[in-house]
Amino acid sequence: MSAILIFDYDPEWALQFKELKDIFETHLDGLIRGIEHVGSMSVAGLAAKPILDIDIIIGDTDQLDAVISKLSGIGYRYQGDLGIPDRYAFSATNEYIPITPTKRRWPKHHLYCCVSGSVSLRNHLILRDTLRNNQDLANEYADLKRKLAGIYPSDMDAYIEGKSSFIGKILQRGGMSQAEVGDIERKNKAKGA
Repeated sequence: MSAILIFDYDPEWALQFKELKDIFETHLDGLIRGIEHVGSMSVAGLAAKPILDIDIIIGDTDQLDAVISKLSGIGYRYQGDLGIPDRYAFSATNEYIPITPTKRRWPKHHLYCCVSGSVSLRNHLILRDTLRNNQDLANEYADLKRKLAGIYPSDMDAYIEGKSSFIGKILQRGGMSQAEVGDIERKNKAKGA
């Protein structure tokens, strides 16, 4: 397993997301409700692992087959829900995915298709928005991530476990129930994601 590396915030991350979002919007026009930049790289000033997290939002699973087809057409491999209801994962098989006429290399990214209003999507948005609106909390989270990466430099499961309580408190403050938060924590532990 590769080392867990945490980098200082880079404004280029927002531009990289915008470029990918434009491609997804072009290919998914009319099928989706929106595209959100989530995860630590979406919070200005927050240190992060250099992997973009992107949520494509659909109204319900009726659109999923069409989204799978369109994303497959630009090189993504559909991975299913990976044990997280209403969140469907896609992987880029190489650094040239999504396929574009320019054959450009893209930054590493996680791509998900989430059902609007789902617990998974709410999880991502509450965490992002809370950290965007509270710099002290964002700084505390960055410090925690750096500390955990130092303690567990090659153990992603332990790194995730170490963040769970902090994230759970943010999600509960953001309106998620204790049961929803507990379920998210259990699924993250089981998947190491």
